[in-house]
Amino acid sequence: MKLARIGAVVALMAAAVALGTVVRPGSAQGTAEPPTGGITVSGTATSRAVPDQATFSFGVQTEGASAPAALDANSAKMALVIAALKRAGIAEKDLQTQDVFVMPRADDKGEISGYYANNSVQALVRKIGSAGAVVDAAVGAGANQSSGPSFEQSGRDAIYRSALRAALADARTKAEALAAESNASLGRVTRIVEGFAEEPVPMNDRAVAQSAKAETPVEPGTQELQATVTVTFDLS
Repeated sequence: MKLARIGAVVALMAAAVALGTVVRPGSAQGTAEPPTGGITVSGTATSRAVPDQATFSFGVQTEGASAPAALDANSAKMALVIAALKRAGIAEKDLQTQDVFVMPRADDKGEISGYYANNSVQALVRKIGSAGAVVDAAVGAGANQSSGPSFEQSGRDAIYRSALRAALADARTKAEALAAESNASLGRVTRIVEGFAEEPVPMNDRAVAQSAKAETPVEPGTQELQATVTVTFDLS
């Protein structure tokens, strides 16, 4: 009887081998998923444009024997600066106060001998051609602190989208070249990741300089916007 059972097991194993299948007690059979392939590449493109806007900061610093006196004197002068900026064509919506502060002034002995007051306003110049006149107007009205320009492009979003489209085309060109070298065909896009967009970088711009005989020169130069995308394609 025992020999009969052994013979039956051997016969079953022989049949399984003949069918190309190995049967393991307690395990379920499954079909492995076919391997999937693809290619991932990065594309980069740069768009250039001449800035058409600029931001400046103008400030007034005054002194006084007391904090209120210093602040009162500062407020009066700052009001003149703001009025001059508006006359120079800066809209009220494009003027924004940055900070107002009062601090003590110490003498050589470390004792308080007076106070400083400071007020600064940020101005957005929407026409680059008038930037020099705006600077002259602010300084002429009493601004004794200034910084800028910070150049901007009003159509920045559209320029960046153009760079994105070019970056995607660059990625596809690279993928097509790699696929051809691998004797494969490029398939559909399965994944796109937008890369880091660099902030505009001024090129060839000149610093603002005061001139007693001519309008302050302001050169906008050229800005670059770079777009990067990482794209995954199917291969067949």
